[in-house]
Amino acid sequence: MSKLLSIQKVSELLGVTKKTLRIWDNEGKLSSIRTVGGHRKYNENDILKFMGEQKIEYINHSVATYARVSSHEQKQKGDLDRQSQRISEYCAKKKYKVEHIIKDVGSGLSDTRVGFTKLVDLVIKKKIIKIVIENKDRLTRFQYNLIKTFFNSYDVEIECIENKNISEEEEFVNDIMMLMASFSGKLYGKRSVKRKKDLKEQKKKGN
Repeated sequence: MSKLLSIQKVSELLGVTKKTLRIWDNEGKLSSIRTVGGHRKYNENDILKFMGEQKIEYINHSVATYARVSSHEQKQKGDLDRQSQRISEYCAKKKYKVEHIIKDVGSGLSDTRVGFTKLVDLVIKKKIIKIVIENKDRLTRFQYNLIKTFFNSYDVEIECIENKNISEEEEFVNDIMMLMASFSGKLYGKRSVKRKKDLKEQKKKGN
């Protein structure tokens, strides 16, 4: 007699989220068996058959951890390494297969962070199934739900530890200062280019 597997176990075997399995169940793509308590269970033979028919490699169970601080000063103080270490310890307790440890320095308001860009690339290329972060604002300060929906569309789940060891007010001030510094730098750069252009034109007129 074939074993019955939980939705969590099937999620791990197929490398898709439980949400996707529920959708497949409702669509009749991969049906489950409902227990008396209303929980979904799956026939092991049905899962093996499904894997063979789909001809998909369900071997990628890789997890990525993402840690971020707003400034290089915080990084030098060790805040970034400690944050990343806490996430790694959490994943070890959960027995996650962590293959990508990403550390970022930059404002949570910016979407051009090097580490964040790398994370998005891993999602798009389907190299991971889960991202573990300490809390939501580590990933972004703006439109978290939009980013979560985008990642979920690639069957990538975001898992938050929700352990806030850094003052939200302090972090928000750092983000604003970083953003102002970025705008100031761009404005100064444009003015510098304009001055050089004006000087060049003046020299031409003088000749």
